[in-house]
Amino acid sequence: MSHPAARPIRFLRIPVLAVLLGLTVSGCGVNNIPTYEEQAKAKWSEVLNQYQRRADLIPNLVETVKGYAAQERTVLEEVTNARARATQIQISPDIVNNPEAFKRFQEAQAQLSGALGRLLAVSERYPDLKSNQNFLALQSQLEGTENRIAVARRDYIEAVRAYNTELKTFPGVLWAGTLYRDRKPMETFTVAEDVKRVPQVKF
Repeated sequence: MSHPAARPIRFLRIPVLAVLLGLTVSGCGVNNIPTYEEQAKAKWSEVLNQYQRRADLIPNLVETVKGYAAQERTVLEEVTNARARATQIQISPDIVNNPEAFKRFQEAQAQLSGALGRLLAVSERYPDLKSNQNFLALQSQLEGTENRIAVARRDYIEAVRAYNTELKTFPGVLWAGTLYRDRKPMETFTVAEDVKRVPQVKF
C-alpha cells in the first residue's frame, strides 16, 4: 500500500510531463509548416495587391496618352487588352499550388508589363504629353508601383523558399508526411530576367 503523501507527487507528475511534452513538440518544428505557409500566403496577397494597384492606374494613363497621341491606337489597344487579360484571370485560393494557373497568371502580368513599357516608350515622341501634369503624376505613381511590385515579388519568393524548404528538410519532412500531408509546395516566379525588369518610366 502506497503512502498517502506519495499520491500528490504522482498527480503533480502528469501536468509537469504534459508541459515538458508540449515544450518538446513546439521546439521540434511541428508549427513551422503552417507558420511558413501563412507567411507565404500573406506575401502573395501583397503581390496581388500591388498588381491590382498597377491595373487601376493604367486606364487613366491610357486616357491621358490618348489625349495627346490618339494616332498611337495600336499601342493603346495593346495595353488595354493586356490589362483586360491580366485582370480577367480567376485568382483561386490554390493558384500558388497550381503550376498551370500560376504560369497563366505570370504570363498575363508579363504581357501587361511589356505592353506598358511600349506605351511609355511611345510617349517619348510627344513633348506636350511629357510635360502634362496629369501624365507626370501617373508616371510617378506607376514608377512607385513597379518598385513595390518588385519588392512584394521578392518577399514572396523568399517566403515560398522557406516554406518549400521546410517541407523537404528534417524535421519538417517528418511533419509533412504525418500531420501536414495535404500541404503542397508553392509556386514561385520563374519568368526571364528581361521580362521581370521594371519598365522604364523616367523621362
